[in-house]
Amino acid sequence: MRHGPPKERRGIQDGERMDAAVELEIESVDHEARGVAHHEGKAIFVDGALPGERVHAASYRKKARFENAHITAILKASSSRVTPRCPHFGVCGGCSMQHADVPTQVAIKQRVLEDNLRHIGRVTPEVMLRPIQGPSWEYRYRARFSVRDVPKKGGVLVGFRERSSSYVADMRECHVVPKRISDLLLPLRELVAGLSIHDQLPQIELAIGTAVDVLVLRILAPLMPEDEERIKAFAARHPVQFWTQTKGPDTVVPFWPLDMPGLTYELPEFGVSMPFTPTDFTQVNHQINATLVGRALRLLDPRPDERIGDFFCGLGNFTLPIATLAREVVGVEGSASLVARAHANAAHNGLAARATFQAANLFEATTESVAALGRFDKVLIDPPRDGAMELVKALGSQGENAPWRIVYVSCSPSTLARDAEALVNLYGYAMKAAGVVNMFPHTSHVESIAVFEREGVAKEAPATAQ
Repeated sequence: MRHGPPKERRGIQDGERMDAAVELEIESVDHEARGVAHHEGKAIFVDGALPGERVHAASYRKKARFENAHITAILKASSSRVTPRCPHFGVCGGCSMQHADVPTQVAIKQRVLEDNLRHIGRVTPEVMLRPIQGPSWEYRYRARFSVRDVPKKGGVLVGFRERSSSYVADMRECHVVPKRISDLLLPLRELVAGLSIHDQLPQIELAIGTAVDVLVLRILAPLMPEDEERIKAFAARHPVQFWTQTKGPDTVVPFWPLDMPGLTYELPEFGVSMPFTPTDFTQVNHQINATLVGRALRLLDPRPDERIGDFFCGLGNFTLPIATLAREVVGVEGSASLVARAHANAAHNGLAARATFQAANLFEATTESVAALGRFDKVLIDPPRDGAMELVKALGSQGENAPWRIVYVSCSPSTLARDAEALVNLYGYAMKAAGVVNMFPHTSHVESIAVFEREGVAKEAPATAQ
């Protein structure tokens, strides 16, 4: 018999009362990786439970139609249950699935995608793609660590937030960032504690590039000369470059050392190198990103005579690889500063003649605004969590000028499903294929990719490319 985690590991908030434990059969998991059971007509969401398990669980939050519960004992464990590698699992909010083996994590995410497509979108892909997977540990090349001076816990803490809490976890190691970064967590505590502005430094952001590791100090007050010397001495002992940020993302500047190479990540399949700044949006998992770009382009299948649109293009993560294959690609992005950076990245890679960029608010896209961009043979869409409903409607309303193939990269299965319903049921596209991307192992985050083709106009191309 295994016992559940102590109260501080469950994310239970002050004032929430624990009920007596009841025996539950775990039927499935939800999109937050909680076990789902039913008891007396209610859905019970059990933290840390896996499908097929029988547990004793006690409710700590009750609503009219559901309850949240934690495990007090595992009576029958799943064969997929493993011992979490990180000693902070259960307290730290950075991971929620280390108690399940990786194949089970991926299977759960695929089930979440399929359920969203079926129940929200009322669509079923013709083919489920093989999941995109990569390293399970030390994969995270972007992270945002909170910093807090907590005298009751011995001083400055540097780490992720606690699960379901605004408190900073007392982290001494982290297994999803590279070990060299994990090894800096305690030295960073000591560094910040010695600064005059230790209580005005709320965040340290990590950005790892091909040739440099950057730590951005978010400072709310100027550094004193003695602070600057401490930071320089830290950089001399550890191979990192410090940047500072005083206000918004555009205020980020290099601090020390100044003779380091710039941040870049590589897309070797296409011979593309992508410069970026520490506060630019880039994927946290560089290896999976490179694989995802390759999968997306095989599904899109750009041809030398085609004009392609890349919507929500950012720095050109998909745009520039498309430019190596298509006649022309137009990247569209809401941020004018990102558009300027994307132009520079195209020039950096010698692709400016075939890749152009425009700034436009795609959340307010209309039939007319999209038509003004010209006709696209195919498009790629990579929106934020809110999805791309207005853009989908604008593209679908182009009539005979609508793109005949759409590849949609999503970080939210629910908004992908919503947009897929419009493409399929309103605008006559077929959902040819879909699959999950395990961009964030050990978390419940589901990244996915799908491909749509207009019925009656599909051409010969590998729409189910693996």
